Amino acid sequence: MSNVLEGKVVIVTGSGRGIGQCLVEEAARQGARVVVNDVGKDEDGNATAEIVAEGIRSAGGEALTSQHNIADRASVEKMVKTAVDQWGRVDGLVNNAGILRDKIFHKMSEEEWDQSLLVNLKGSFNSARAVAQLFKEQASGSMVHMTSTSGLIGNFGQANYSAGKMSLVGLSKSIALDMSRFNVRSNCVAPFANTPMVMAGIPKETEEDLERWRVIERMKPENIAPLVCALLSDASADVTGQIFGARANEVYLFSQPRPIRTMHIGDEGGITTEAVIDRVLPGFKGSMVPLDRSINVFTWDPV
Repeated sequence: MSNVLEGKVVIVTGSGRGIGQCLVEEAARQGARVVVNDVGKDEDGNATAEIVAEGIRSAGGEALTSQHNIADRASVEKMVKTAVDQWGRVDGLVNNAGILRDKIFHKMSEEEWDQSLLVNLKGSFNSARAVAQLFKEQASGSMVHMTSTSGLIGNFGQANYSAGKMSLVGLSKSIALDMSRFNVRSNCVAPFANTPMVMAGIPKETEEDLERWRVIERMKPENIAPLVCALLSDASADVTGQIFGARANEVYLFSQPRPIRTMHIGDEGGITTEAVIDRVLPGFKGSMVPLDRSINVFTWDPV
């Protein structure tokens, strides 16, 4: 099967480098007309979105450049309008843009919290909301939101990033539920990749740090794109409300929170604080989730 996105129009936010660049380039190879959105510039001051878009056009694809700021609702609506004015529709949205403002929680400032949530969560809402009415009217459309195991599992020094990325899971599921009757899909992908944003935050001071670098360097950002493009395609018409992961040559389907234990402790007087302390917490202890980080869960090397 080839050109699975033929004729579709796809917007990818944060696609001026890293995972986003690989996503938009693969979407173009699969036949999509793409909107390359990024506010970044390279070392010479050139817009990274235009550099990527020009590369796609040089390879025979169709691409528009967008430097609209996803943190601003009006700006995002202009981005969507630009695509509709040019191509008449939008079929797919990938909420990929994100930023890191890492800091151990008790030292995190309100500004670091707000900056992270503004892009990682509100920016994704803005983009999703900007295409929602269009998708409803078309009775079709697919959204893919890039979450993170920092939220799904946990990580040090990323309370703001983790909160935003875990919130994306709730946003995606709500979109899937609210818009399923309009044939609109919404899924999440947790990527593992050696992007500039990720690598900038990893020290090289200890042997453990260097080993982590060696592992991450094997996780190429281009390995994320096939899963995302598959979710944008009509072949995934019945896939919605799910959480996937991609790492090197592995693809994952993540679980979602569901009750795993129950205990009835209502006597004549009803449930009491003492009963919870004496019976519930000890009874549930063996099933409680440990204080893991992503590195504790994904203990094997990328395949």
